[in-house]
Amino acid sequence: MIPNLTEITDRWDANKQQINEAVNQLHNEDEVGVEALCYLHTGIANAVVVCHYLACRSGWWVEKDGSPVDMKNPYVFATKMALIHSEVSEAMEGGRKNLPDSHLPHRLSVEVELADVVIRVFDTAGAMGLDLAGAVIEKLAYNQRREDHKPDVRKGQNGKAF
Repeated sequence: MIPNLTEITDRWDANKQQINEAVNQLHNEDEVGVEALCYLHTGIANAVVVCHYLACRSGWWVEKDGSPVDMKNPYVFATKMALIHSEVSEAMEGGRKNLPDSHLPHRLSVEVELADVVIRVFDTAGAMGLDLAGAVIEKLAYNQRREDHKPDVRKGQNGKAF
């Protein structure tokens, strides 16, 4: 089933308090504009809908017999995660070789493969009915509070090098 903007809006309303708290925290702590964060949320929510819609229209969410793919089947989820992983691996190769993409030669392969990663993630989130946009905003806010994400801690002994 293809989610539409009304469903996305309903999910936004259901999570509005948490997301608004995250937006306000990011704005207050880091001077990130509330308007910019709202645009980010809306953009991601719309991208999830568009990517999933186009994947459905292209037949990626129906079985060979025409029946819908069963998202309750754990192998479907595992397959989608493996496909995302394969795109990440292709992006790594693109980055290693610094070559133009074979399908879009005016762009670097790493750029196109990272686009494929994002498209697959957005499509899968759409198929699962996930509020990826809200989760991104909340995770950005959470990461700003993490000690192990602060430059001084990262530079210290046993800090995260990458």
